[in-house]
Amino acid sequence: DPDIDDSDDDDDDGVVRGVSSSPREAAVGSGESRLRRSGASGTTSSHRGAAAVVARTIRRGVFVDPARDNFRTMTSLYCSMNPAAESVNLSTQTHGAVFNLEYSPDGSVLTVACEQTEVLLFDPISSRHIKTLTEAHEDCVNNIRFLDNRLFATCSDDTTIALWDLRKLNSKVCSLHGHASWVKNIEYDTNTRLLVTSGFDGNVITWDTNRFTEDGCPHKKFFHTRYLMRMRLTPDCSKMLISTSSGYLLILHDLDLTQSLEVGSYRMLRARRTPLSSGTSASRSAGSRQGNDSSKIHPHREGMSPRNSLEVLTPEIPGERDRGNCITSLQLHPKGWATLIRCSSNMDDQEWTCVYEFQEGAPTRPLVSPRSNVGRGYIKELCFSPDGRLICSPYGYGVRLLAFDEDCGELADCLPVQTSVLKEIRSIYSHSDVVLTTKFSPTHCQLASGCLSGRVALYQPKF
Repeated sequence: DPDIDDSDDDDDDGVVRGVSSSPREAAVGSGESRLRRSGASGTTSSHRGAAAVVARTIRRGVFVDPARDNFRTMTSLYCSMNPAAESVNLSTQTHGAVFNLEYSPDGSVLTVACEQTEVLLFDPISSRHIKTLTEAHEDCVNNIRFLDNRLFATCSDDTTIALWDLRKLNSKVCSLHGHASWVKNIEYDTNTRLLVTSGFDGNVITWDTNRFTEDGCPHKKFFHTRYLMRMRLTPDCSKMLISTSSGYLLILHDLDLTQSLEVGSYRMLRARRTPLSSGTSASRSAGSRQGNDSSKIHPHREGMSPRNSLEVLTPEIPGERDRGNCITSLQLHPKGWATLIRCSSNMDDQEWTCVYEFQEGAPTRPLVSPRSNVGRGYIKELCFSPDGRLICSPYGYGVRLLAFDEDCGELADCLPVQTSVLKEIRSIYSHSDVVLTTKFSPTHCQLASGCLSGRVALYQPKF
């Protein structure tokens, strides 16, 4: 994703942890809680659980069921992650840098968005190369989004979006035209079947896939803001979050994508800063206890709909208020509790990884630790694990697995008095160039990463 500086080196990564006020999750099943590699002595039920896990192994990694609270087993597996022997490595490197990775919902296909107009498709279980879409677009491919297990969309710096069908990859289903500048990311509302895209023209556009033809599908501009970087929908599609290069985080609550919003036509819910004082902890620069919320509540505008109420947040990095920051990467917790962002300073010499809990009425209490930038000019995409307990962060020539506590606890279960640094679970170095993007498999204990030189690495537990 060229032209924005947010690069890494091997110095200490900036990591931030947000604190949730969400209710505590249900207790872990006793059988599963005993399945820790370093845990207590086994019992009959734990042995049965272990056997069940082994039985679900399919060549690479263990099957992940996000609905089951088997995080203790998964923690042990993720802690043993190593580069797979059959990591993806093409004989030719004509596709350029890897900008984005996306698994199909059933985990059977891994798609790769590339700098040089190409989209690559792999079988992540066997590492087999399935197909290269050599002219998927006329410029850099920035993002890929699956609508279901067979349909997916791609977007590009050529200002277009393309729809593809895994059953017929020789040609596009259709091309969508509507943006005036580079299109950077794609979301999909499963309730309305609206495709939602955002670009550097500042526009968020909705596309009605219920009525698409080979010539495209109806679309309209939903929202516009200056300096737009990334846009995401919460899993239940009730909120839209937008990050900007000017350091603002916009949240549209009670989302209604069928409306078309113009400046001034939406109700301002609140505007608030998240001030923190600075301090030090070991070699890291750390934030202190959250200060008073300076929220300003705006009254309802007469005659305006309560839908699409706008909240404006200004995340502030401790000790860096005068330098400002650019929110370059934006991801959401799988349960919609928090946002994972990557910030870089306006001087492009520092960057931070932050988690903010953004539920209504809850304070945002991040803690920050800076690091230097090298290899400037590229955005790095972070990701949550399917259960939301782990974060994978590009880190120089490798990746770091980060958690809210040493036991990889759920965000709702980690409620310290003040915010604290994310815990490093494991660092893995397997690339010879700067890592730009990472992604967890939605169905297997597998992780993928892509780097500036075009290599895709797969990681699996090593027993």
